[in-house]
Amino acid sequence: MTPTPTPTPTPTPTLDPSGHSGGEPVRADGLDPVVSQVVRGRLIAITDQMRLALQAVSGSPTVTEASDFFTGIFLPSGAFATMGHQVTFEAAPVGALIRHLLDNGTDLKDGDRIIGNDPFIGALHQNDLQMCAPLVVDGEVIAWAGVMAHQTDMGGMDFSSWSPKATEVWQEGLRIPAVKLVDGGEVRQDVLDMILAATRLPAQVGLDIRAFIATLNVASDRLKDLCGQYGTGTVQSVMTAMVENAEAGVRARLRELPDGVVRVTDYLEHDGHTDRLYAVDLVATKRGETLTLDFSGSSAQAPGFVNCSRPGLMGAVAGALIPTLGFGIPWNEGLLRPVTVTAPDGLVCTAIPPAPVGSATVETIWVACNVVTTAVNTLLAASPTHAHRAQAVSSGTMATFNLSGRDRDGRFFGLHLMDPLAGGFGAFADHDGPNAAGPMGTPSPCIADVETNEQTSPLFYLHRRLARDTGGAGRRRGGLGAEVALTVTVEKAQALVMTHGLEVPNSVGLGGGWPGGLVSQTFGAGHLPDSTDAARRATAVRPLDAHDQERFAALGPKPGSFPISDTDVFAVRWQGGGGIGDPLDRAPEDVAADVRLGLVSADSARLVYGVVLGADGSADGSDAVEATHTTRLRREMRAERLGTGIDAVPERTAPIEPDGVPVGVAPGAAWLSLSDRLRLVRNDDGSWHVRTVDGAVLVEGSTRWRQGAVRFAPWLPDEVVSTLHPDLTVTAWACPVSGHLLAVDVHRRDQDPAHDLDLDLASAGPAGFLSRAR
Repeated sequence: MTPTPTPTPTPTPTLDPSGHSGGEPVRADGLDPVVSQVVRGRLIAITDQMRLALQAVSGSPTVTEASDFFTGIFLPSGAFATMGHQVTFEAAPVGALIRHLLDNGTDLKDGDRIIGNDPFIGALHQNDLQMCAPLVVDGEVIAWAGVMAHQTDMGGMDFSSWSPKATEVWQEGLRIPAVKLVDGGEVRQDVLDMILAATRLPAQVGLDIRAFIATLNVASDRLKDLCGQYGTGTVQSVMTAMVENAEAGVRARLRELPDGVVRVTDYLEHDGHTDRLYAVDLVATKRGETLTLDFSGSSAQAPGFVNCSRPGLMGAVAGALIPTLGFGIPWNEGLLRPVTVTAPDGLVCTAIPPAPVGSATVETIWVACNVVTTAVNTLLAASPTHAHRAQAVSSGTMATFNLSGRDRDGRFFGLHLMDPLAGGFGAFADHDGPNAAGPMGTPSPCIADVETNEQTSPLFYLHRRLARDTGGAGRRRGGLGAEVALTVTVEKAQALVMTHGLEVPNSVGLGGGWPGGLVSQTFGAGHLPDSTDAARRATAVRPLDAHDQERFAALGPKPGSFPISDTDVFAVRWQGGGGIGDPLDRAPEDVAADVRLGLVSADSARLVYGVVLGADGSADGSDAVEATHTTRLRREMRAERLGTGIDAVPERTAPIEPDGVPVGVAPGAAWLSLSDRLRLVRNDDGSWHVRTVDGAVLVEGSTRWRQGAVRFAPWLPDEVVSTLHPDLTVTAWACPVSGHLLAVDVHRRDQDPAHDLDLDLASAGPAGFLSRAR
């Protein structure tokens, strides 16, 4: 077993060491603004040409179909100036590889191509192969180009280099620190041979490496052409200005959010050895135009492969912040400069050798992205300018399925299924989350067609479809996750299956929204007739129904490696996105539409949303009697939350519009909307309190409103809690007057839920957002 060290303090790192300050957007000095825009456009185009070159040469479905890769152009310092829209996790790690080379004083020349995949230097995990190239003009490194992509196998004790039983990093895939694969334009065949000797898929990895070289060659040629046309100084000035403008933009955006502290904790279960619960704990402090993210309260590093290294944590932070705060701002390292990340070494999110980190991307990195996303969206919800953009967590996990064996011709095959990217997107404050839209860190999510997967590997799908009732319930519903059932078309193969989120509802909601559904993994041994019985098999190969799956064996979160034959079926359902707001605030006609479309079951319409459907399946507004039934049912459900009779709660409750006057607010008071039904109120004497829109004062002098809310154990559907980890529980909070939901917390049984939002009331910060004085 890997020893678990006691965390020790380390210097506080920032995502970029350059120390640039904020300020007004800048323009490259002395340049015609038209020329600046043309050069900027060309740099972005070069980045996209890198993508095209990579996908044109690569033979890996991970690259060509699922777009699990990164391309970008970097400043000489290693700060990224441009990036593609594929995987935002991967921008910062390539920069870490470049900075490693610079810090070590590596001798660099034109035509060098440096390869690496060491997660303790720059990669997220060993499967993420990286390559960078110094772009040299007139003997000077004027920029870098970088590329990174997931490889299906880089060696190790298990196919796919994800080894649930690993206890140290040396049992996982090959680690390449930072090695010149191409030296001055000449490929070092001995280095390439060494790398390919470690992988079970040398042809696929070898082709991807050649694709990397082609990608960097395209970047080098295009950038040299650009410098020749406009001058090296012009190009460098524009690149610098791009980063500084983005920094100024995000600093201005941070000033539009209230100052304060947000506390968020998310969990992952099972380290590959035991079903232990690990916490990724974040305390986010926003002051003025800066943001500090402190992960010091997270669990110590695990003895199994779920850890991530510090570069992985930086990747998680970038993966969450770039799409969440970077809307309308060019995506580059300027977005990250106002952010400081604090965490000692030796945590599950800052693991140090010899800790295994093979599944970092789909375990701790993913969970770290969840908590950063939640923290930032909690602040967005409290900003009048950006409240409409607040979003619940999207696709809080990725349940992986890998397959290897011999095909019909006896050749070794290997597959990393990317379908699990089709989890549900989190709900937004002003619209539902899209179904099967994937995680926040993949802005352009892609998965292969079923037919493509079946052509390129011995897979056969019984179904791939949306999973009903998996979207987190709320006034705005989270997007549904997808589900698949599949078998193989060879006599036998070896599957490797693992996930978190089977026992933890990671896709949490906001403002009373429910979490999205849990992952479900089941296995039907011998479900299908033998392939030699063509007639029986033809009738048996069909989408699974509930009766079929009742007979399947439930798999835990980390079943690991097991055989699968052409008579077996593996079925998996992925997490939906979190919801926003109380489900009882959802318009009945929207619930009825969801039922008609098969997104929500009729049972959930009644039990979750309190909607009584008409005989024709329409919403209960079809006639006065049905409308009365829904109104009464919802009132009964609100009363049940408070443990009181129906007459104790009002039949009609206050509207949730931010501009609506909260019940009981004194003349001269002003307020700030914190969520659907919570308002921070400043009285005319300067005192503060939090009240609900229905008039319940929950706390005075702070934003710790849980002190006055009604705490209760909610009923939640099986999709959300059926396999909840024994160390976890769910607590809900309701308005004491109306019984409307204010929050739903997932937390350890032996700990109270945290007060998630502490706004700074001592400064003038919140007062600047109180634009609704009466």
